[in-house]
Amino acid sequence: MGNTKHTGPIKLSKKPDPSLWASKIPFGLGKIKPHHIRDTMKVVWENKDNLPYATRILTKGVCDGCALGVAGLQDQTLAGPHLCTTRLNVLRLNTMSAIKPDILHKDIDELRKMDSTELRKLGRIPYPLIRKPGDRQFSRLSWDDALDLIADKMKAVQPKQSAFYLTSRGITNESYYTAAKVARFLGTNNIDNASRICHSPSKTALSRSLGIGASSCNYKDWIGTDVLVFWGSVAANNQPVSTKYMYAAKRKGTKIIIINPYHEPAMDTYWVPSIAESALFGTKIADDVYQVNIGGDIAFMHGIMKHWFEMEEQSPGSAVDHAFVQEHVNNYDELKNKVAAYDWEQLEQSSGLSKERMIELAELLAKSKSAVFVWSMGLTQHRFGTDNVSQVANLALLRGFIGREHCGVMPIRGHSGVQGSGEMGADPFVLPGGDMNETNQKRIGDLWGFDIPEWQGDIVGVSLENAVLPEDHERKLKLYYMSGGNFLETMPDPDFVKECLENVDIRVHQDIIFNTSTFVDAKEAVIVLPAMTRYEQPGGGTSTSTERMVYFSPEIKGPRIEEARSEWEIYVDLAKRVKPDQASLIDFKHADEIREEIAKANPNYDGIQHLKESGDVFQWGGAWLCEGGSCPTPDGKGNLIPVEIPELRKPEGHFYVTTRRGKQFNSMIYSETDPFNDADRYDILMNEEDGTELGVKEGDAIVAYNAYGSMTGRAKFVEVKQGNIEVHWPEGNVLIEKGIYESFAGIPEYNVSAIVEKAETYYAHKDTKYVEKRVEELEMDIS
Repeated sequence: MGNTKHTGPIKLSKKPDPSLWASKIPFGLGKIKPHHIRDTMKVVWENKDNLPYATRILTKGVCDGCALGVAGLQDQTLAGPHLCTTRLNVLRLNTMSAIKPDILHKDIDELRKMDSTELRKLGRIPYPLIRKPGDRQFSRLSWDDALDLIADKMKAVQPKQSAFYLTSRGITNESYYTAAKVARFLGTNNIDNASRICHSPSKTALSRSLGIGASSCNYKDWIGTDVLVFWGSVAANNQPVSTKYMYAAKRKGTKIIIINPYHEPAMDTYWVPSIAESALFGTKIADDVYQVNIGGDIAFMHGIMKHWFEMEEQSPGSAVDHAFVQEHVNNYDELKNKVAAYDWEQLEQSSGLSKERMIELAELLAKSKSAVFVWSMGLTQHRFGTDNVSQVANLALLRGFIGREHCGVMPIRGHSGVQGSGEMGADPFVLPGGDMNETNQKRIGDLWGFDIPEWQGDIVGVSLENAVLPEDHERKLKLYYMSGGNFLETMPDPDFVKECLENVDIRVHQDIIFNTSTFVDAKEAVIVLPAMTRYEQPGGGTSTSTERMVYFSPEIKGPRIEEARSEWEIYVDLAKRVKPDQASLIDFKHADEIREEIAKANPNYDGIQHLKESGDVFQWGGAWLCEGGSCPTPDGKGNLIPVEIPELRKPEGHFYVTTRRGKQFNSMIYSETDPFNDADRYDILMNEEDGTELGVKEGDAIVAYNAYGSMTGRAKFVEVKQGNIEVHWPEGNVLIEKGIYESFAGIPEYNVSAIVEKAETYYAHKDTKYVEKRVEELEMDIS
């Protein structure tokens, strides 16, 4: 932990800098780009029935979009107002009225015809609902009947046969904490959250490398660092306010490097709507783009370090900060030996980059006095995601880019609620304030007044798979309680996920809106519970940003869904019904009580109990974790982790495949067309040279397929690395193999290989035997 405190927002220069302009044509007219003014007007129109309330949410509430931490219209990085279309797009979720009864109680097959985008527009869930096998529609249920039914089932099954899941949909730290406590109170460690399918490898890797589980630095450190590297991250699309920080960094002379298989237009140039100069003429963001193979990042980083060690042979101290390494780092020789074991040809083949290109970035970083490494799902959603992130930490440790200004490692969060989920204990591997170990179990057990279950809980993917276990299996999932989430659209192999959901006895969907998974049958009952948004939560709520800022978001006066309840209150009510004789151990009466207990349960959060008013915020851990190079590891040192280059498993004739986001927020899609490249949701993004080799023209119908599924779309030629294709998520999840989890952090594998053919060829031989034979033949070629 650090002693230096964050110094608050800085001012931007108002003097224009034409050298950064993306175009001399005002507003980028005629270019493929987001239309922020038009999109803003659209949002105003959508919220016209509740504009005063919508305005109060924007000006007084903490953003429920990405985790940059905008409170009202301000943040702790730059002075001035911040507003992005991501936040505006999710605004309607908070201002909508209830779903009309004639739609709410429609025949279930009519509701199933709607996609999640259509369902989202129907409105809020107004009251508890139930649907049993054979029922053609949902029936209204009282809160008492709904919770009694769930409580009776909870009593009837073994603790290992029930599970909780919390998405990151605007959920507060108070709700995460209460859910974590309630799950253990009810005897189960089967509780997981949305970070399992996004940044769980980041936490795991940073913990073993540096002893931390969050960003080591701040957004302010971007502004003035020598080099800012985005690794597998399209922050301009997923965290749009970050473009304002990039603009400020460029004004300070920072070089911005992008590492991604696809030369993403959003990271090349951007029109930042809250900066007049950029809104008019756009801003050049990327100084250089390194297009790696999907999964080739470890080899690329080995190449960087290989050249560093070669530089050291010629001139000691020219690449490695030996003073820092000697005092603060372990395993230097082990890492050096591992890197030396790979020759340049291996590194080039795996990374997809030439030796010369790897040396370019190695020398840039070697000459830099500071750097910040930022990454997202491009590094984490692999079966080797933890090793990917450990390699980033290796780079930072070798150069001493840790624990000081303008330096650090940052897993940039895509949702405002998700950083706090594990820190509150809503995770099978942790409790508030630490890992699930004997010491922390006793500490938390003493605080809570009951014993913590000692058995290892399951991650979300395994919990789902447990639904199809035999009835008498001790871990057969019989009750699944989900706060938000739509596994049909977030997990690999949607058909298998549907089968799992159907095999649960009772499935509880605690949410604000319907999604497609709500309509999947269950063996005994599907129960739907209406939740409040963070802005409706009595007593307010808190969320933790990417940079560890804990913000207070007050309850905001406005219309209410009459029967909706705050999420933490629902958990408490359920727990008291299951164990009424021990109700006093779980009986929170007010959000303030929860914050008081959080401060005791997680020492990093000592200060959360004082957050009471709009604008209240504190940062746990100080400005820089590992300040001065001292890490919260057993010996106080960072650990260099030698890692193997993964086998990329791309048979001859196949393409590497990964998924990407378009105009969406997590799985919520807001446009069928990507405003940055004009791609349709079912376009398959590929290199034009690959298309030429296949005899494919842009716009041709093509099929990507493998042993796990197939996707029909149209060829879209973009600047993606040859031999790689990208499909949109979740549409492309049909290609992803189920049941493949990263061994350290449990994240599902979202990358695969596939064959691409013209649709006319594929459908001319569309029988299963043709597909199986084609896949088998090409896989045999490589062996």
